Amino acid sequence: MTYTLENLATDIRQTLQGNPDNQGSSDICQFVEQALGDETFISTYFGADKTRPRHIIYEDPDFGFCVCVHISQNAKNGNPHDHGSSWAVYGQAEGVTEMTHWRIVEPAAGDSAALVAQVETLVMKPGMAHFYQVGDIHAPNRSGKSMLLRIEGANLDNIKRSKIKPVGAPAA
Repeated sequence: MTYTLENLATDIRQTLQGNPDNQGSSDICQFVEQALGDETFISTYFGADKTRPRHIIYEDPDFGFCVCVHISQNAKNGNPHDHGSSWAVYGQAEGVTEMTHWRIVEPAAGDSAALVAQVETLVMKPGMAHFYQVGDIHAPNRSGKSMLLRIEGANLDNIKRSKIKPVGAPAA
């Protein structure tokens, strides 16, 4: 049976309704992995005609979560970041993403950025999903073309994010 965008949105909505405070995070990851395992879902939302770096394919009117497609055509190294007051799930559709996790070693003060140190790197391969709680800091690195299905707890276009700088990085 095909797993559609409507199925994914309904499953996430029902999980959020029954699990406040991200208690359904493992369930949401399972739904993302189910979508990533469906050839029709992948060909519909990640087909050759899809080239925009970030595209919201669904935004829930009641819970505010978004289902986004992220496509990187080339290698790209991201900076450490959080998602402000939102949680997020990253699901690898194609390619490999090395997701580096960071911890705060010096909190932000005033206009200065929080200083972070690298903790570990998760290698995300097609079909894998990972949940990031509010405040989790990570940086995606891709050595080539990569496609991600990302669920945002809220539309990140409207969320203020923290200033973050790796320990030892030059001042911006």
